[in-house]
Amino acid sequence: MFNSSSIRHFLLLALADTRQLQLLHFCLLLGISLAALLGNGLIISAVACGHHLHTPMFFFLLNLALADLGSICTTVPKAMHNSLWDTSDISYTGCAAQLFFFTFFISAELYLLTIMCYDRYVSICKPLHYGTLLGSRACVHIAAAAWASTFLYSLLHTANTFSLPLCHGNALGQFFCEIPQILKLSCSKSYLREVGLLALSVCLVFGCFVFIVFSYVQIFRAVLRIPSEQGRHKAFSTCLPHLAVVSLFLSTAVFTHLKPPSMSSPSLDVALSVLYSVVPPALNPLIYSLRNQELKAAVRRLMSGCFPLKF
Repeated sequence: MFNSSSIRHFLLLALADTRQLQLLHFCLLLGISLAALLGNGLIISAVACGHHLHTPMFFFLLNLALADLGSICTTVPKAMHNSLWDTSDISYTGCAAQLFFFTFFISAELYLLTIMCYDRYVSICKPLHYGTLLGSRACVHIAAAAWASTFLYSLLHTANTFSLPLCHGNALGQFFCEIPQILKLSCSKSYLREVGLLALSVCLVFGCFVFIVFSYVQIFRAVLRIPSEQGRHKAFSTCLPHLAVVSLFLSTAVFTHLKPPSMSSPSLDVALSVLYSVVPPALNPLIYSLRNQELKAAVRRLMSGCFPLKF
């Protein structure tokens, strides 16, 4: 029997049982994290240094890259450490910090993807009002509101989760600290407060999803009315990367948490968690760069300036 005052550390779920697989997972996580750091770092640098990219779309893309960097830096380093040194523990305060920052950056990513959808909707469906609705000051206020609300949201969840008495051990069925796994350790009916907060979170996620779907229905209707094929292609090229990122993020996250209990297993849960928490931050820069010629050109100029060719 445990209680929350006696717990000094938690045991995370190991990514593999054998030493060879642990080292393989370490190498895979290292490669994914380096790709995420490089890709998102290039986007942040290119947007910050390229004055012609100081538009609402790229401003929100810069914020999304920051959220991706924060997300992958919250979960992956500890998983890599545990795989390399064959350990599975994380301190009580470390688990609380990891839960807070992961919730913070994942929530920020969802809000920013919703805001970016609004940006595409205004750009295509209300182009004459674009400068008014999404001026520089309005963009800063929208981004600041998104970050501030996710900070308060994460703080509330973390404080409420770690105020619960824990008496069902200290082993978490996940390779990082997340709210559902800690709730499983609670032995008090007070956990219903956190369940209520999670239900509110589901409503917020569903609201963002409905807003994105509704916006894209309007966007596609407007694009199909564009007379020129070149205009339709340009409009689609700005929407498809965002739609791909949203689909990857929401589909993996929703399936991970809402899949039938009969399909649940430790290995499947870990694989799905990696898909929604580790893979998107590495793929998002690639998805946005493939279809956006302005961003690719800015990244090439940035890299040529940092690594000039000498003949």
